[in-house]
Amino acid sequence: MDVNSLANRIYLITGVMASGKSTVAQLLAERLPRAVHLRGDVFRRMIVSGREEMCQDAGEEAFRQLRLRYRITADAARRYYEAGFDVVVQDNYYGPMLEAMTNLLEGLPVQVIVLCPSVEAVAERERTRGKKGYGGYDVAPLYESFMRETPRLGLWLDTTRMTPEETVNRIFNDIIGGQP
Repeated sequence: MDVNSLANRIYLITGVMASGKSTVAQLLAERLPRAVHLRGDVFRRMIVSGREEMCQDAGEEAFRQLRLRYRITADAARRYYEAGFDVVVQDNYYGPMLEAMTNLLEGLPVQVIVLCPSVEAVAERERTRGKKGYGGYDVAPLYESFMRETPRLGLWLDTTRMTPEETVNRIFNDIIGGQP
């Protein structure tokens, strides 16, 4: 299939921390002919003072900032899409926040991709990676609540035994309709 002939889309990639979102999103964007990799976390880091981090006991201000981050991400994704780009959006959309994010992108062709390697694989990836995402969370309870509370939208991939390249190949096969 010639991916150059496909209409552009928004690919919304989520999963728990250390599930491979950043790596997979970057590889996917690199394989599309005209694409943007939009990291929602960038908007969190732009708050220089007064930032409230998400943690297990997050207060209302942390959730307000999280919702702001999602709205800004959706606005940026919409602008890039309208300019003719495929947009690969990657962030943590847990529980009802996944549906809230898709609602922010209403009217656009959104493909949801949920990376869900096993809790053991997530714990091992967190242990060996350079950045640490679980400063305010325990891996197992967050993973379990993510799996229980996140609506089953889009393509859910158990990437426990998949490389990032294999994951992107699977996305192309299942969503895009072939290999570029």
